[in-house]
Amino acid sequence: MSATILVVEDEPGIQEVLKFNLGQHGHEVLIASDAEEAAALLRNALPDLILLDWMLPGQSGIEFARRVRSDHRLKNVPIIMLTARSEERDKIQGLETGADDYITKPFSPRELMARIKAVLRRRAPQMTEDVVEIAGLRLDPVAHRVFGHQKPLDLGPTEFRLLHFMMTHPERVYSRSQLLDHVWGDHVFVEERTVDVHIRRLRSALEPSGHDALIQTVRGSGYRLSATPA
Repeated sequence: MSATILVVEDEPGIQEVLKFNLGQHGHEVLIASDAEEAAALLRNALPDLILLDWMLPGQSGIEFARRVRSDHRLKNVPIIMLTARSEERDKIQGLETGADDYITKPFSPRELMARIKAVLRRRAPQMTEDVVEIAGLRLDPVAHRVFGHQKPLDLGPTEFRLLHFMMTHPERVYSRSQLLDHVWGDHVFVEERTVDVHIRRLRSALEPSGHDALIQTVRGSGYRLSATPA
């Protein structure tokens, strides 16, 4: 599944290589040459992952990573550090700053894609192509199909994305605004009550197999998907 990836890298040659290879794998790529340009992009869009060079003009990648992790809106965006520094202490510093992984230059496109896939699987599983199944409810993101006890269920595109996100984050309660950010994108301006409408549609679509009970309302907090009765 394609992801939106912000590349923060000041060398034009590496920018082009990364943009080409990421694009070949279906990812949407945003490019920033320094921390300030990256910060401006992040004000308008929330990427699924940041590829961040350590050595940047002005504010360093390490300092920018700290800035991202201290921002409530951005703190959960996965970060992979790109750097020529190969000393163990440098890797430890990068990881302690909040990076999810660390790749030393030069690296192969194959290694980069494997690292991206692994980080997304850990931090943003809804962006992967893995089949997910809970209590007899099975969702296949590649085939874009949902089955309840092996019988196909008919979901609209928004309900499919909503269910995929909730199935990859079971037992966690999400507010309406959090679901809007994760499922619709924080750059889309819609009313929070829109979430209620799509939750109702999702429950209706899951009702034939009895899986509508998995979608639980948590009074005063939001919604969660759980196989455990409320």
